Amino acid sequence: MHNNYYVFRQLSQELESKILGFELLECFSQSKDELILGFGLQKEEFYIKASLKPEFSCLSFPNQFARTKSNSIDLFTEYINQKVTSIQQYENERCFTIHFENDLSILFKMHGNRSNIIGYKNQKATKLFRNSFPQDIELELDSLDRTLDQSKEAFFKYDGNYQKLFPTFGKLIKQYFKSIHLQEKTLEEQWEIISILAEDISSPKSFYTIIWNEEIHFSLIPIGEVIKEEKSCLEGITQFFYTYAKENFIRKEKKRLSKQLEKQRNQTINYIKKSNQKLEEVIEKPGYNQLADILMANMHQIPPHAKEVDLMNFYTNEMVKIPLKSNLSPQKNAENLYRKSKNQKIELQQLEASIKQKEQELEEIEHKLAEVNNTEDIKSLKKLIKQNPKQERAQVELKVPYKKFEYGGFIILVGKGARENDELTLKYAKKNDLWLHAKDVTGSHVVLKQQSNKPFPQDVIEHAAQAAAFYSKRKSDSLSPVIVTPKKYVRKPKGLPPGMVHVDKEDTILVKPEAWWIASNPS
Repeated sequence: MHNNYYVFRQLSQELESKILGFELLECFSQSKDELILGFGLQKEEFYIKASLKPEFSCLSFPNQFARTKSNSIDLFTEYINQKVTSIQQYENERCFTIHFENDLSILFKMHGNRSNIIGYKNQKATKLFRNSFPQDIELELDSLDRTLDQSKEAFFKYDGNYQKLFPTFGKLIKQYFKSIHLQEKTLEEQWEIISILAEDISSPKSFYTIIWNEEIHFSLIPIGEVIKEEKSCLEGITQFFYTYAKENFIRKEKKRLSKQLEKQRNQTINYIKKSNQKLEEVIEKPGYNQLADILMANMHQIPPHAKEVDLMNFYTNEMVKIPLKSNLSPQKNAENLYRKSKNQKIELQQLEASIKQKEQELEEIEHKLAEVNNTEDIKSLKKLIKQNPKQERAQVELKVPYKKFEYGGFIILVGKGARENDELTLKYAKKNDLWLHAKDVTGSHVVLKQQSNKPFPQDVIEHAAQAAAFYSKRKSDSLSPVIVTPKKYVRKPKGLPPGMVHVDKEDTILVKPEAWWIASNPS
């Protein structure tokens, strides 16, 4: 109701009593949709702050206003040092004009998201504050008054359609009438209610900031939950503006933070669920060490070059099918399974560690969500907002195309997939970094970051090579050849599929594929 004809009737009267004879000393904007007008007479000052944002337009009247030194521009400069001669309120219209000497005027058109401030010279519009509404330059001051027949006869003529007589009541009054079931009453009863209300808002005794339907409103009648009451319209609407701005900020930021945290919570819950399912699958199927034991105990039953064999699992007393490599002996097949058993243990450790970490993160997210929901003051909310970018940065960090490990003070980056390999090699690697890749098989690109004025120690190179072997098709081999070369010798000709590159010069070292970082530096 803050942009309501009945409010402006009161406001324009009070405004005239405040600034009649004052001069406009400054008029400037510090943001796109805000205009500040500063008036003065001798030592007295008076400010009008017009906030005309599309989502919320409102006037307020702060006791003082400090202009910033930057991002500030003077507007309506031809009105500076001009004296206020009168203030005109237009009948049944959400507009009023401040008239100055020398036939200058400033019109405040307070039409919600189409609000504007318009400068006039000799009754002709010459200047718009919001140029996004060019049609406002055609507004004529003499045409703004609207005469409406608001008699009882007209009410009955329109069969009780009060909006034909009182279009200026606005949304809040309409909601109020709906709440008291006005339309269910007789026309006589309706008219009595409407006429009493019209009289009350035409000569209000107080001005209220209220909560109605869980929203903050400015009102000329004490409906809903009254949270502030003022005897002056100027003070009342200013208090409403600050209350709305504060509460709206809290509401919007709480909603934004809650949405972000709920998204993180759902992602974390899904991660824990999938990881637990994977963990159960790994635990439930026979372990590689058990299969290796069964093979070792039944060497005589395994035919040469077999691709699979059905044997009794003496751990469960059930038959189990064991896939074999036909080109390997039963003993070598068993050795492979023992090796896989070691990797399986590493996989289990990784899963269990990541589940534990995610469960801790989930607890933290739930705690933060509770904090956000219980926060009612700006100070506490701003503290939560300040903390939140850290979470956002962490989210971004998780999206980088590589895993990050550290050994001997050197950083080792491992590509997460084919496209990520390209991004790691072409975007993140510098020409003097070392580039590593398991030889002749698919696998992750690995980049060993150079440190200024430091040679690459051999043991660091070997550990980077172990990572390259582990994240490749050679993961299960006893020893793996790994290409090592400065990144400047790696190029990607146009047309090659993701992850494929050409290496112009290379050395090769043999290492054992090993996830050494599990114990030393998990990531």
